[in-house]
Amino acid sequence: MSLIRVLPEQISNRIAAGEVIERPASVVKELVENSLDAGASSIRVTIEGAGSKLIAVVDNGSGMDADDALLCLEAHATSKIAGEKDIHEIITYGFRGEAMPSIASVSRFSLRTRRHEDAAGTEVTVRGGSFVSSGPVGCAPGTEILVRDIFFNTPARKKFMRTKATEEKHIQEALYLMALPHPEVSFELTFDGRQAFTSPAHKDLRPRITSFFGSDYADNMLEIDF
Repeated sequence: MSLIRVLPEQISNRIAAGEVIERPASVVKELVENSLDAGASSIRVTIEGAGSKLIAVVDNGSGMDADDALLCLEAHATSKIAGEKDIHEIITYGFRGEAMPSIASVSRFSLRTRRHEDAAGTEVTVRGGSFVSSGPVGCAPGTEILVRDIFFNTPARKKFMRTKATEEKHIQEALYLMALPHPEVSFELTFDGRQAFTSPAHKDLRPRITSFFGSDYADNMLEIDF
């Protein structure tokens, strides 16, 4: 009898998710990167229970049509590359097409999205990697993703999560790292109804540095145009 077997898709997806999704901050990073790639000028991140209860990312980017809303949850489905040569010319954040299906496989996941030119949007619901429903929905242009009960079906992974303060710190640092190179995009982060920071869009980086690290820190920096 053969000792080697092909794993069922749901199990392989959960294993793959462990490689992509280490903690709630990993989810925030992947989703916000997608928002930036979609050309969003406004990104709002809402966290409950340090990400264990809810991670919500809402943007005003390009959005997706009904077909793409479903395709984005397929493994290795991506809009970032089309052929082998594109691998050497990547100018986006995510490109492998692993993040969305990985996140959906370890959470209660819902996606609402609408292109600016469309009259209605699309809503897709997935539970632990299993498709639940999809259909038209009224929503604002852009994309709204709700990730609830992360790791509810992978308790071993959930045990690796640290204290609430630690997980919130990781989330805030992840957002800092994405907000700093993009002063032209407004960012907002909320923890359990408490606003951690809000940083309006600006053509100059200095106001963002000031809001994140204080005026003394910003005043002691030298601008380099290279």
